[in-house]
Order: sequence, then C-alpha cells, then structure tokens
Amino acid sequence: MMLGRYAHNNAALRCATFSLRMLQRPSSSFSQTAPFIYTFKKQTNIVPISSLNHSISHFGCRSFSLSSSRLSSVVQFKLADIGEGIQEVEVKEWYTKVGEHVKQFDKICEVQSDKANVTITSRYDGKILKLYYNVGDTAKVGEPLVDIKLEQGNNIPVETKISSVTPEEPVEVEVLNKTPSVNLLATPAVRRMAKELQISLNDVQGTGKDGRILKEDLLNYKSEASSAKAISTPLKSTPISPPPSPITMKQTPTIKTQPPSTTPVADRNEPIKGIRKAMVKTMTQANTVPHFTYSDEYDMTELVKLRQQLKKQSKDIKISYLPFIIKACSQALNNYSILNAHVDAKCENITYKGSHNIGIAMDTKDGLLVPNIKNVQQLSIMQIANELTRLQQLGKVGKLSTTDLTGGTFSLSNIGAIGGTYAVPVLLLPEVAIGALGKIVRRVVPDEDDDENSSSSSSDDDYCSCRVRSIMTVSWSADHRVIDGATMARFSNELKYLLENPLQLLINQ
Repeated sequence: MMLGRYAHNNAALRCATFSLRMLQRPSSSFSQTAPFIYTFKKQTNIVPISSLNHSISHFGCRSFSLSSSRLSSVVQFKLADIGEGIQEVEVKEWYTKVGEHVKQFDKICEVQSDKANVTITSRYDGKILKLYYNVGDTAKVGEPLVDIKLEQGNNIPVETKISSVTPEEPVEVEVLNKTPSVNLLATPAVRRMAKELQISLNDVQGTGKDGRILKEDLLNYKSEASSAKAISTPLKSTPISPPPSPITMKQTPTIKTQPPSTTPVADRNEPIKGIRKAMVKTMTQANTVPHFTYSDEYDMTELVKLRQQLKKQSKDIKISYLPFIIKACSQALNNYSILNAHVDAKCENITYKGSHNIGIAMDTKDGLLVPNIKNVQQLSIMQIANELTRLQQLGKVGKLSTTDLTGGTFSLSNIGAIGGTYAVPVLLLPEVAIGALGKIVRRVVPDEDDDENSSSSSSDDDYCSCRVRSIMTVSWSADHRVIDGATMARFSNELKYLLENPLQLLINQ
C-alpha cells in the first residue's frame, strides 16, 4: 500500500513540474510568424500530495493543439548549365510576364548561346513576380532569371534560395520594363537616348519587331522634325521697295540658295554577342592554323540532266544538287579518311572519325551557322535531301539545336547559292578540311575529242568544235599541318569523277 502511494505521489509531482515549466516557457518564433498556431485551454487538476494530511494543491495545466498553415515562398529560378562550356546567353524572347501564373514545364523564355537557341521551361507551379533581364540582355549561367511565388504543394529543392512571405504582407513586384505606355517597346538605351534628345516615345513609330522602337527611329524622327521646323519657319518681313528702274530690270537676277544641312548623322555602337561572338573566337583560332587552298572545275552537265529527269518523272520530288554532292563527298571520304578527322589543340593526335557528319554552312538571321547531317555514309540521297530540308527550316526560324550544330567531321559551304564562283573557305576547327561550292554556270568549252585527234601541224584554217557545258568551281581548304596538296588533289579528282558520272554515284549508294 505504501509503495503504491509513493508511486502515485511521484507521478503527480512530475506532472506538476512539467506544467510549471510549460508556463514559464516563452512563445516560439513559429507562433509569431503564423497566426492562430497555438490554442490555449486552461484546466485545473487536483493532485493529492500526502495521504496523511489530505492536503491538496491546485496546478494549472495547458493543452496544445497545432493547426497546419503553410507559408508562401518565393523561389529564384536560376539559369541552369546548358552544356558545351557555355557561360552566358542572350535573352531572345520572354514567353511570360510579371503577374502571370505558370505551371511546370511551361515556357519561360528563349535564350541564344554562341551555338544554338534553347527554350527554358519552368520547374514550378506559381506566379511570376520578377524578370531579371530584358530582351537582348546577357544572362549568366547560375544567375536568377525570374522570381516565382510557389503554389501550395510544390517541393522546393534544398539548394534553391527561397524567401518566406506572410500572407498579410503585400509583395512588391519589381518590373524592369517601365514604359510610359503599355504598348511601347524599347530598350533602356533607346529610352535614355530619347530623354537626351527630348523626344517623347509616344510620338515615334517603331520599326522593330512587334513595333519595338530602335535608335534609328529616334534619329529619323529627329531629322524629320528638324526639316519640318525649318520649312514652317516664317520668312522675315522686308520693307516694300519702290518699283525697279529699267536699268535694274536688265540686270541678271541673283538666286539665293540655302546652304545644305551639315547636321552630322550619329554613329551607332552595338556589342558583339551571340553567334557573332562565337564567330570571332572560331575565326581567330582558325587563322592560327597554316592551311592551303586548292581549286578545280567540275563538269555538272550529266548531273543537271539527271536532276531534270527525276523532276519530270515525279513532280513531288524537290531536290537540289547539294544532296548529290554531299553523298559523293561521303563516298570519296571512304578512301581518304584523313580528311574526315579531328586534330587536338596542340596538334599532337589525329582522331579518324568513323561517321561522316557533313556540315553545311547556312546564312541565317542569327548569323553563320554550320549544322551537320549525321551518318551520311548510311543515308540515301533522298534521306539526305529530307534531312537537309529539316535543317534549313530550323535555321530560318532560329530553332537549330545543339545536337544539330555539334559533332561535325567535314564541312561544305554552298556559296554558289548566293553568288560567286571561287572562294577561300576558312577551316572550322577541329576539322581539317572544308569545301566551297561555286555557282553552276553555262560555259562554252572545247571538245576534248578534238584535242586528242589534233595534229601538231594544224593550220590556221582548222577550227576546233565546242560544246556548252554546266561548270561548277570548287575550292578546298585543308590543314597543312596534317594534309598535303597531293592528298587534297586526289580527293578532288575522285569527287569530280563521281559528280561527272552520277549514275556511278547512284549505283554505289
């Protein structure tokens, strides 16, 4: 009995001590942040201290209940590593704006590196609070692109920087593009220039994309305004002179000409970035490599006839000469693998490439790009034509991927599609050879049979017969550190044979 009473009294004392500690404990920071977190209910428990004196002590105990209230968070969505050693990109287009709601995998923006265009998608569901860059600005890898206010139920990565926002506090949203009118589009540099020239952007008609106001628009508006002001300036009134005398009327009248305007045209500075910046790096490196150029003329008459026959047989076939040339290059490379190789930066090792990934230089709106057709040795001429069409369509809209632009082993530049015959192409390192295709022209050439049958004692009355042929000029540039002129000439001769005898090309594909 005494042991039971002792245990009962000991338990009562522990409960009383715990209650006193809870009464003295300060409120937690969590209860200060989220309202209505703790609910207090006070009740009185009667605990007997001793069975001998029947004394009773009253202790105040508190019971606690926790309500779940989730805090809203703002996450900084950072530009992830795109690969290929890219450290910075140019923001080409925003697909969202401040205040809009986005879901996971929705498009945020499109950026352009020195190699390709990449579309950035959202990783969260939430509301856009801030855009860190304008269109045309340079964004660095690892830096934030936008701030997103997350919706409930989103899982936040540990490495993501977040900031808690209480529901009662208003969120201040910073808008980078502050414009006097909602429909005006202009960069900060243009707005600063308009302020210096004291021009209201509402009075200027933009000629850029989506009505964007450019610096040229400000200069043209300033020039037109100055001309209109000069025309509208009233002439100074002159006193009325008496009628001229006959002697004065006989004199030759003098014509006063207004001196031409000497207002200088402002220069325009533009930073080199994107594709042009990549060209600066690539061409500078290529200029350090000693290379030579070899040129020749190919008779494309038979290939022209073959293409015309294919078009007559099926009107649905739309094929240019380039797929035939690409396939012929691949067949010739089988015997000259040194031309389908890469050389390391120090020119200590040569890597012979097994796949013929032949690149085609393209003139796009973003600049010069060289996408390549993968595994040409395994493709037919029609498959090459379809792949070439796909790359050309993507190049026109600036949607070429990094895969399309990397991994090339041999390159061609079809300069003849624009104009010109001979060119000196520049190497696209680490490749060791590149060719420039000139325009196919109709030319009168002497008959080769007459040259073989002619005698050395020909008289002036003898004339050789001539034919009109379709001639294409080709210029080859090669890395002279690993390729000599004889190798390039032999490769060109084999390619020439295949193109001048296209049936042989079709049989071997």
